[in-house]
Amino acid sequence: MDQQVARQVGPTTSAVRPPAEEGLAPGDQPVRLRAVLAGIGAYLPETVVTNDDLARRVDTNDAWIRERTGIRQRHLAAAHETCAFMATRAARAALADAGAAASEVDAIILGTATPDQVFPATAVRVQAELGAGGFAFDISAACSGFIYALSMADALVRSGQARGVLVIGAEVFSRLVNWQDRSTCVLFGDGAGAVFLRAAPGVPGPETPGILSTHLHSDGRLGDILYVDGAVGQPDRPGHVVMNGREVFRHAVTHLSDAVSEALAANGLVAVDVDWLVPHQANARIIEGVGRRLGLPAERVILTVDRHANTSSASIPLALAEACADGRIRRGQLVLMEALGGGLTWGSALVRL
Repeated sequence: MDQQVARQVGPTTSAVRPPAEEGLAPGDQPVRLRAVLAGIGAYLPETVVTNDDLARRVDTNDAWIRERTGIRQRHLAAAHETCAFMATRAARAALADAGAAASEVDAIILGTATPDQVFPATAVRVQAELGAGGFAFDISAACSGFIYALSMADALVRSGQARGVLVIGAEVFSRLVNWQDRSTCVLFGDGAGAVFLRAAPGVPGPETPGILSTHLHSDGRLGDILYVDGAVGQPDRPGHVVMNGREVFRHAVTHLSDAVSEALAANGLVAVDVDWLVPHQANARIIEGVGRRLGLPAERVILTVDRHANTSSASIPLALAEACADGRIRRGQLVLMEALGGGLTWGSALVRL
């Protein structure tokens, strides 16, 4: 792992001077920075609900759910397991994995569609729990939230605005689903995952640890195929997830395949160069469809949707944390991540661990 760049921020300020201003002599070249993924953490609620458990609540069964989604169980948050609670625990695990202290955190970016409050941002609650300084904010991009947050964090590091950034995906989707609608309530689970990014000198490259590139997209014309029917000031709306599953599936395979191809092309790589694909865990059929279009064998695709269900913005860091913990993903390997969510939003990120 690359040596940590000397920090320049105090515990309560985000005023990091760009590298080009750091006492360079005339003719010297400024130090280039890249964002290295230094630590990974996760948190899953204690309560596990199987398909058979759900069948006792709604008109469904294990075979119906597995055939359409690949899901066999999910974790559901208890009353005390709020978005901030789970995000904080995932963040602490990521810092511990990186050997980092809260004082090294300059920024916290939290992707979530299920914040605990309209404001303040859930990220500032996490900041307070950690005792971190700097600044914190949420990103709302539905299931693409982690990829969006990772892209923002990478930009902060490259620009010299932050030297240590926590990127978190945390969701409590069980509080958004309609438990009478068997087509949606079986799909989602709760949880949180986090990574800690640390600035390191040098330009990202195919063989150099760090974030190589991120690619973000959205298309607001497709906002009505996946949304939450409710908002502040609309007491007549139930506030439940509404989804046209057939249309989401159709757009997901195409857009995700394109986002992956875009990341590879931007770095002069092909699918065979990638060690692992870590996709958003929405549906096993979507994941398999993307893998086939890219020619990636199933053994190089991380799959956790069977046990976690769709945890929205938390799904990628949760899958990444599991695969790193069990030894499948190792330092030095090339990892490609992709996600699509309501908006529609979608994107990809290519990282050398």
